[in-house]
Amino acid sequence: MARTYSFPDCHWNWPVQLTHKHGVRHDEMVYTGGQVDLDPQGNVLNPDLLEPQVRNSMNYLRIVLEDLNANLQNLVKIVVFYTGDANDEWRIQELIAEIIGQDAKPVLNLVPKPELCYPHMRCEIEGVAMAREDGRPVPRSYHHLKEMPKLHEAFSHVIQSGEMIFTSDMSTMRADGSIDEPGALTTQTQLMMERLNECLGAVGADCNDVCQLNLFYVDSTSAEDWEAPALIRAGFFAEPGPAATGVPVERFAQEELCTKIFVTAMRGSNGEKLEKTYSWPKGHWDWTVHLPYKHGNKCGRMIHMGGQVSIDQYANVIDPDDMVAQTKTAMNYIRDVLAEFGATLDDVIKVRTFYQGTASAEALHENLLIRSNSYTEPGPATTGIPVPCLVYPSMVIEIEIIAMVG
Repeated sequence: MARTYSFPDCHWNWPVQLTHKHGVRHDEMVYTGGQVDLDPQGNVLNPDLLEPQVRNSMNYLRIVLEDLNANLQNLVKIVVFYTGDANDEWRIQELIAEIIGQDAKPVLNLVPKPELCYPHMRCEIEGVAMAREDGRPVPRSYHHLKEMPKLHEAFSHVIQSGEMIFTSDMSTMRADGSIDEPGALTTQTQLMMERLNECLGAVGADCNDVCQLNLFYVDSTSAEDWEAPALIRAGFFAEPGPAATGVPVERFAQEELCTKIFVTAMRGSNGEKLEKTYSWPKGHWDWTVHLPYKHGNKCGRMIHMGGQVSIDQYANVIDPDDMVAQTKTAMNYIRDVLAEFGATLDDVIKVRTFYQGTASAEALHENLLIRSNSYTEPGPATTGIPVPCLVYPSMVIEIEIIAMVG
C-alpha cells in the first residue's frame, strides 16, 4: 500500500503555510498530528472550555482517520496534552471513552502542561491507529491490569497489535488514584520501572523490546537529582538501548506524583524477539552521564528516534537560547541519524516537538516554519508542545520523530 497523506477540506489549519499534514498512513500504520479546536484560519474555538475542545479535537481526529481509510475503532494509542487538574484529567478520560466506545481499548497517555501552543487552548490530541488496506483492524491483544495506575475501563494498560506494542502511562499511581512513595522522585522511578516491565510482560515482552520511551518528570534544578533516577531507569535496559525523550514538567495532575513514562516496543506476533539496528553518528551529542540509549533504532520498517537537541558530545548547549539556530542543529542531527539507516527526512511520518515558550503563535511559528521547510511537500504529521524549560539550561527545543522505510 502506498503512503498516503490527509489534510481534509475545511479542516483546522495553521495561520502560516506548512508542509505538514494532519495524518499520514504507511501500510498498516496511521499517525495523526495533534488535533486541536481551531478553525481553518487558525483561531481557537471555545476558548478555555475543556469539554467542547475535547469533543471537537476528537471529531477532527475521526475525520483524519476516515480520510486514511481507518476509524476510531482502529485506534491503538491516544496521547492527550492538556491544561488542568486531576478532575480535568479524569473528565478527559470519560469524554474520550464516550466518543470511542468500549471496544477499541487503546492505550492512553495524559500529559499536563501549564499552557499549549495558542492562548486559551485546553487540549491537543494525537492518535495512532492500525488498519488493514480494506479498513479492518489489525488483530490485537489488550490488557487492563490490576495494581496498575488508575485508568478508565475503555482503555488498556498495554496493547499489542501485529508487531507493535504500546503502553499507557506507568507511574506510582495506584488503581484507586492514590500515590505510592509520594514526593520521592528516586523511589518512584524504581517502582515505575518495575511496573513498566510487569506491564510489558502481560504481552510476553520486556524492557529490551522497547524502541522508544517518553519520560516526564517534575523539574529539578539539581543535576544530581536528575542523574540518580536516570541511572535507575537505565538499569532496566541492556545496551544498545531504545531511543529516549525526557521532558521536565512543572507538576502532574496528582499531587506528589513525580514521574511517569510510556513506551513503544516491538515483538514478533508469534512472540519472537525482533532484530534491531542502532544509530549513534560520530560526534553526535551525548548526556552528562553514560546511558544505554541510542539516538535511533530500526526494527523492520520502523525507525524510532529519541529527542534531538542542540548540545554537543560533551553535553554543552550549542547556541544557548537561540531557537532558530537550535532548531537547525536538531534537524541536522535528525538527518544524520536517518542517514545511518539509509533514510532521509522524506521517510519521516510523525514529528513531536517540545519547545521552550508560552502560549503564543510567535513562539510556535519561530521553530515550526524551520522544521516544516526541512521536509518535501507533503510532509509528516506534527505535534508541537510549549514547555517552561527543558533538561539543560538554555536548551530550548527537543524534536523526536518516527519514520518508515520500504
